Amino acid sequence: MVTTTSDPSETARVGEQLAAELTPGTVLAIQGDLGAGKTCFVQGLARGLGFRGAVTSPTFTLIHEYRGGRLPLYHIDLYRLTDPQQAVAIGVEEYFDAGGVTVIEWPERIASLLPAHTRWVEIAITGPTTRQLTIR
Repeated sequence: MVTTTSDPSETARVGEQLAAELTPGTVLAIQGDLGAGKTCFVQGLARGLGFRGAVTSPTFTLIHEYRGGRLPLYHIDLYRLTDPQQAVAIGVEEYFDAGGVTVIEWPERIASLLPAHTRWVEIAITGPTTRQLTIR
């Protein structure tokens, strides 16, 4: 699926719509440059799963867990990691089988660790506020 959004709220809406089809154990690998809208997309996912609190980027904490919706959402940001073993050390692989939806920003840093069923979301900056999202 390829779609173009014109602003951050539309990017979040794509995430919200995708949430309806997600099941326990879903792993989403989200790729995009800094400022592409990865966190906006995850905010929409959380809303679509029924979470009503604030959703922020876990760049400095690495992992945020959001509970209280239809499924737990595990939001992992690997921007600061330099090696897959660092991800193993913080327990990233445990989230793949934790019964929720695991979302990984900067997944290329642990590509060898991702399960075969991982779905990829690419967010490309196409203009000041426009984005092209490819979900595969």
